[in-house]
Amino acid sequence: MWLFLSTEILFFGGMFAGYTVYRNIHLAGFVAGSHILNIKLGATNTAVLIGSSLTMALAVHAAQRGKRTALMTFLVLTMLLGLIFLGIKYKEYHDKYMEQLIPCQSLGCSNVGFKFDPQNAPESKEAMESIEKFRAPLPEVELFFCFYFAMTGMHAVHMIIGIGIMSFLLMMAVRGKFERGYYSPVEISGLYWHFVDIVWIFLFPLLYLIGGRY
Repeated sequence: MWLFLSTEILFFGGMFAGYTVYRNIHLAGFVAGSHILNIKLGATNTAVLIGSSLTMALAVHAAQRGKRTALMTFLVLTMLLGLIFLGIKYKEYHDKYMEQLIPCQSLGCSNVGFKFDPQNAPESKEAMESIEKFRAPLPEVELFFCFYFAMTGMHAVHMIIGIGIMSFLLMMAVRGKFERGYYSPVEISGLYWHFVDIVWIFLFPLLYLIGGRY
């Protein structure tokens, strides 16, 4: 698992490195894009994932002590918090779709650029005001959202995989597969879940807190 996580660090590290380079080159566009994001939803998701790390740690502790009922309870809570995170992320994606802030949303990629329509998406007017405030060219803001959807999208994929792993562990726990002398699958899976949570801890400030967003 540690070897696998090292490859995951390299994977996300490449994305973070690319983000850092382009953010330094196109700072105004990234700041404007950050101010368009819903910081309340981002902060809520951060709290949700921190809570899920706690329930995951408690699940590992319950497995180590052979407490089957507690283990199942904490696994369910971890999965529930993970689903809440994905639900909130879905709302963010849906909002950005309605605001026409998804790069190449119209599939007219030859004419790259956002097409704000305040009548269909009232919040798109606020997005344009943010772009004008920071004097950010639309291609730079679109570049920010390319990184936003790529990075948060890959994180969401890892969350879905994590929930699948938790489901498998729950089935094993229901069948009584874990006891004091055998709980390594829970402990190893906990490492993966904590890693995914840590990735979000970096994503939140990098994407949501640029340019005085605190």
